[in-house]
Amino acid sequence: MRVAIIGGGSIARLFIEHIRRGDLGRTRVVAIAGRSGRSRGRALAQSFRIPFVADLKALLSKKPDVVVEAASHDAVREYGEPLLKKGVALIVLSCGALCDDVLRGKLERAAARGGASLSVPSGGIGGLDALKAASIAGVDEVTIAVTKPPAAWKGIAYVEKLGVDLDGLHEPRVLFEGPARAGVPLFPANVNIAAVLSMAGIGFDRTKLKVVADPALRHNTHYIDIRGKTGNISIKLENVPSPDNPKTAWLACYSALAALKNARSAVRYGT
Repeated sequence: MRVAIIGGGSIARLFIEHIRRGDLGRTRVVAIAGRSGRSRGRALAQSFRIPFVADLKALLSKKPDVVVEAASHDAVREYGEPLLKKGVALIVLSCGALCDDVLRGKLERAAARGGASLSVPSGGIGGLDALKAASIAGVDEVTIAVTKPPAAWKGIAYVEKLGVDLDGLHEPRVLFEGPARAGVPLFPANVNIAAVLSMAGIGFDRTKLKVVADPALRHNTHYIDIRGKTGNISIKLENVPSPDNPKTAWLACYSALAALKNARSAVRYGT
């Protein structure tokens, strides 16, 4: 399997290291894509002697079977549709971009026309298989509380506008509470899990999101509650933050790797 990665962060490095160790069988990274020669993906590519590309044409020239987007919402908008149209499978990690119904529709249609798979991993949460099954019978309510240490919420424009002193917090502070549709775009790199939960279940408008900065936490801790005809589901997840990026759960990184491992698998356990 020929894999290309958009992005040069901790997830991209994790992919390369596991692939180089042979954990994904006969898989190799044929390119790393970034916005320009100044992107950190270029340095990562050089350190592993992998070709670096900075545009779609150059990326396609490397003939990837699967492209892993691990960069940004903008990368999903730029690369998603044309890759899928060309029959290249796409794994989207910045799935908050798919809160845009128009963009999501374009990617879904492109996947169908190109005969390529569009995959969104579970990220730092679990229970999506149960949610999808329950939704067929009927689900009345889905809520998710995304709670992280204050450091995880630094550098976010919306939080800065709130004027919250993250370093001075002594008790939990709610940063947002409302529909996932409204909340997901405010935290582009932090609440992608709320996006995948919405898409697997009852949608962005009916899924309720609560975002909390809690100085007592060491782990990114998420609470999911599902109420429906098949019963009630309550899930608590305590995720170790990625060593290189406190905004991302380490589990989310490995969720992406598992999605790539399943990309060509003939056998799957769970949905």
